[in-house]
Formats: sequence, structure tokens, C-alpha cells
Amino acid sequence: MKTYEGENVRNVAVIGHSHSGKTSLVSALLFTAGSTPRLGRIDDGTTATDYDEEEISRQMTISASLAAIEWGKTKINLIDTPGFNMFVHEAEMAIPAVDTALVVVDSVSGVQVVTQKVWNFADSLSLPRVVICTRMDRERADFERVMASLTSTFGRNVVPVQLPIGAEKNFKGVVDLVKLKAYYYEMGGNGRARIEDIPADMADQAKAAHEALIELVAEGDDALMSEYFDTGTIGEEHIVSGIHNAIREDRLFPVLFASGLGNIGSDEVLDFLLDYVPAATERGAIAGVPTSPDAEPPSRKIASSEPLSLFVFKTVSDPFSGRISYFKVVSGVLKNDATVTNYLRGTTEKFAHIAAVLGKQLIPVPELAAGDIGAVAKLKETLTGDTLGDKSAPIQYPFVSLPEPAITFAIEPKTRADEDKLGVGVHKLMEEDAMLRFFRDAQTKDFLIAGTGQQHIEVIVSKLKRRYHTEVILKAPKVPYRETIRGNADVQGRHKKQSGGHGQFGDCKIRMSPLPRGGNFEFSNDTFGGSIPKNFIPAVEKGILEAAARGFLAGYPVVDFKVSLYDGSYHDVDSNEMSFKKAGRIAFKKAMEAAKPAILEPIMQVTITVPDEFAGAVMGDMNSRRGRIQGMDNQAGNTVIRAHCPMSEMLTYGTDLTAMTQGRGSFSMEMDHYDFVPALQQEKVIAAAKAAGAGLEEEEEE
Repeated sequence: MKTYEGENVRNVAVIGHSHSGKTSLVSALLFTAGSTPRLGRIDDGTTATDYDEEEISRQMTISASLAAIEWGKTKINLIDTPGFNMFVHEAEMAIPAVDTALVVVDSVSGVQVVTQKVWNFADSLSLPRVVICTRMDRERADFERVMASLTSTFGRNVVPVQLPIGAEKNFKGVVDLVKLKAYYYEMGGNGRARIEDIPADMADQAKAAHEALIELVAEGDDALMSEYFDTGTIGEEHIVSGIHNAIREDRLFPVLFASGLGNIGSDEVLDFLLDYVPAATERGAIAGVPTSPDAEPPSRKIASSEPLSLFVFKTVSDPFSGRISYFKVVSGVLKNDATVTNYLRGTTEKFAHIAAVLGKQLIPVPELAAGDIGAVAKLKETLTGDTLGDKSAPIQYPFVSLPEPAITFAIEPKTRADEDKLGVGVHKLMEEDAMLRFFRDAQTKDFLIAGTGQQHIEVIVSKLKRRYHTEVILKAPKVPYRETIRGNADVQGRHKKQSGGHGQFGDCKIRMSPLPRGGNFEFSNDTFGGSIPKNFIPAVEKGILEAAARGFLAGYPVVDFKVSLYDGSYHDVDSNEMSFKKAGRIAFKKAMEAAKPAILEPIMQVTITVPDEFAGAVMGDMNSRRGRIQGMDNQAGNTVIRAHCPMSEMLTYGTDLTAMTQGRGSFSMEMDHYDFVPALQQEKVIAAAKAAGAGLEEEEEE
């Protein structure tokens, strides 16, 4: 594959709800462009971008994957992203690397939960968006209904630039509202159109849609508005540039129609990406992270003449090739075998064998210009989110802020051999999955693994077995309860021990008070007059933190509290750091007894989409789970229910919702906030924790 300058590169993320046809559309575009020899199918496991064994067996996209297409004199880098809510972080991490989002919407279901989520994320970055309504060949596909869903959700600036010719099994092509021509396709063919005049029965509809498009394009451009008033229309060449500018400026969100499975409309989609969406170099300068709180953020123009800089937006851990890093060249030109600096880690890396990417294939290239996307294998220390480049011109690009994982499971290695391999396998998976956490419970000694949901964890367990031959037993999910206080306390912690020779002595007085949710922990030293030597004060704080990590009521970490150390005493000979650390632990325990301790539980933001006839039953069930309904919307025959519900009540919700809705309901959830556990449930949590041995023997203190 040859080198492409940034003005001839289009970087596009394919985003949208699960099962909307994203991967099938990408497969059709690859086949039509000649990048793949056949039309890949999800059912056959032959798509270029869903190549992982887990994706093939589950028939779903799990991680973002890249596919480069050469079309005309342009290179189009497509990033196929997951649409399941628990894997949507993959889309969020890929979006900053692209210059346009291709928002895929099912022509039957219309706008769905994740569609809105990724749209809003793209909107927060002012990323241009193009909508593709796929699956027009499916039963119940409807142009009017899907357009109503789009405009009611995203506004009047979502406007068709095509009209579908036919629908369901009669879908056979599109009318281009700029060129005013009809494009016909053979179902399952090569994706190349036969161009004809617009059908007579669609002429009036096409004319009205053409005029509506022109009017919207002219609205934001004075020159076009003047031409429109003078002549009553706009010339085709001016329409093209007008749409291009309106897309780039986020004033227009054009809608196209296609079928990935039937390969209908593919060449028109590729031509649209070439002619209308912004080139990589049209994006404004990329802002970096300020070097200090008061400093202006540095920025770098996307140009080959600038110093070299690039950022890694994804890492894949391959058992055979090792670590593969996907990156975007922001500025400069990256040549093969270049040595660059990792600004965050202060190390150097050699970019040997840089490549363009087509699914799991790495296609060698001699160099990559500013604005292009590529991959390289076997970087030693670089991970996702790192910025690299010319040592003399450092800049750090910001990384996507992701929420904390929503659910935690205990895992147990099946054999001693599995235990030896577990840490290595999980840490390799953590390199490629930013939402995965792995740690060991200091009290129970259990291995814990945290992720976005049960299916996410099941995928990780399966990858451990397939890739790293490590088998584990997955135990019931652990709800990440926290402990806190409701009141204030003023106590003394005194540790004194004599055992012959030097003794131990530490004495501290503290005040404890609650902080707002999310406050975590604050410590202030309010001592005066040397009542406690300065070198022992950190030991008091450390003792309190260690005790807080062990919990008080049920062994869960204590959060959202403030400690003020205001007095104490010491012994010239017997006082040391250990003595004051123990005094801090004693003071913490006494303060917790007096400060009205309570347990907090994670509350999830839940979005449920069900057919209208099941809405009442689902809301009743949600109320029975201590859920609080936040609102409802109607959407193309479905009811979308938004609620807050404790995580402990949602652990088996997927199975329960399937049973309630005959498999026709779907839901997504993410961590929202912590709240107090009601008294009755709190007693159960404490009893369960004690039964499970959460409150282990504390170190003996005197």
C-alpha cells in the first residue's frame, strides 16, 4: 500500500447500536473496493473486522478493529466499533482518532440507546457525523419511520441526501438527491451501481427532498443563500462543496441508505466519504494537555511539515505477534525504523515494520503522513493513551476518561498451573482492554476481576482459556459496597506496649466528619507546638488509611470521610512510626464506633428498551427491585425506560428481562452513584459479609 498525504486520507469510525449492521456494512465496503476477495458474512465468521475467535463464536463485535480501503486516489481508514453497551468504551476510545463518525441506524428499529450514547460522545468532540440507515431490505424497514426517529432525536439538521428505491425485499437502490439520478444494484452483487433516471413514481418525492436539502445547505452559507435567492437553486458543484463544508462545521448530518448483507449502496457510500466528508488535514489543530494548571494548552497542526507526533488509541495483545499498537500520526511523517520518544514514560521506541491495517492483516508501508492511521508491533513500554514523537518537540494528547468498572467477580484458578499463568494472561488482556481491572482482595485473598458487565467478564474468561490456556472458575459477582459515616466523632487513639528494652508509644487525637459522595478521603494536620513530631504524622495517616481499607461494619473500604489530627503526645525513646501507625488505627476504630457508620451501595443508571405491551410489567418489576423510574420515551413501537436501581438487584436482570419480554427486550446499565443501603438490607449485607469471612482477624493492638 502506497503513502497517502493527509488531504487524501479519510478517517471514519463506524458507530451505532448493536445489531444495526455495522460490521456487515464494513464488509460490503471492503468487498466493493476490492480490499477483500469476497463479501464477508457474520454468520459464516468471514468478516474482516470480526476476526477474533470470541467475536466469531458470539457473532458480535467485541473490540474496535481497523480496515484500510483504497478508493480512487483516497485511503479510507474505517474503524468498526462494538455496539453493545458493555463494550462501547471501545468506540469511545476510537472516536478521538477519526475525523468523521458514520452513525449506523437500523431501518427497522430506528435510533436506539447506544446510538444516542455514541452520538452524544461524538457531539462532545464536535465530530462530523454521517448517518447510514442499513438493513433497508429487512421486513418492516420503513423510510418515513426511521427518518422520524432520527429527526425527533437529533433535530432537523439530520436530512436525507438519498432516497431508498423500494423497501424490504423490494429494496433495490437509491436516488442521489444531489445528482438526481437513480442507482440500481443486484442483491448480493459486487456493490457497483447501474445508473438510470429517477423512477417516474418517485420524481415528485425526489424533487421535494432535493429542494429541502438545498435550503438546509444554503442556510449557513451567505454565498449559497444569495445564489439560492437569485436563481431558485444551487449548481451541483456548489451543492457538493456546500454539503462538504456543512458536514465539517457540524451544521448538517446527511442520511444515506444501504444494505450491507445485500451489498446495496456500497459504492455510493464510498463515493460520499471521498467527496463530502472532511479530509484528515481539514481538522483543526489538536490540543494537548497543559503543562501546568495556569498554562495555555499546547496544540499541533495536522501537517507533515510539523514535528512528528502520534498517539496510541488502541493496543492488541496477540499471543504470536506480541503487543500491536494502533496509532494516529497527528503531525510530521513517520518513517519505517524511526526512533521516537514516549513523552509520558520518558523512553524511546523503534517503529520497525509500520503497517496499514486490514482486520488482522498488517500491510507494510514505508511511511505514514500526518493524519493517517497505522499499526506497529512489539513496542516495549508504550500502552494505550501514550503520545510519542520528536524528542525536541514534546506534546501530550489527552486520553478518553472512562468510568470505573461496574461489576466485580471472584475467579479461582482450576489448577496450580493455572494460578501460575493467571497473572500474566490477565495483564496482557488488561493492556488491550482499558475497562478491565484485576486485583487480589487483601482480606479474603480472592483473585478479583472487574469489568463493565457479566458478559464482559465471561468474554475475558474465555479469552484466558483460548489464548493463554488458563482455566478459571467464575464465582458469583461481588457487589462493590463501600462504608462511610453519617456523623462526627472526636476520639483519642493511644498505643503503648512495654516488653523490656525499648517499648512502643504513640498517642493521637483526631476529629472525624463525613464528606459529600465522591469526596473519598481528606487528612489535615492541625497539631501545633510539636505535640507530635512531623516525621510521625504521615504514619498516623497511613494507619487510618490501612484501617479504612479493611472496613468496619462488613469489611468494605470506608470512603467519604475527613480526619483532622489536632493533638497527641510522644515519648522520646519509645515512639516510632509503627507506634503512631497503630495509634492511628486505634483512633480510626473508635471514631467509626461513634460516627454512625453506614454502608453504601452502587446505584446503576439503567436504560431498558421493550415493546410497548411489556412496559407495565417491566416497570412493576423495576419497582420491586428498589428501582426508581427516572423517565420514559416512546420510540417506534418501543418504550424506553430510564431508571436508577441498586446493582445488587440487577445481577441476574438479563435473564429475567428475557423471560419477561419473550426475548424482545434489551437493556444497558452503567455505574451512576453510591447511596445508603436501607437498614433492613444493611443488616443482610453485614451478616453475609461475616458469614463469608470478610471481617478477618485484625492485628492485635494494645
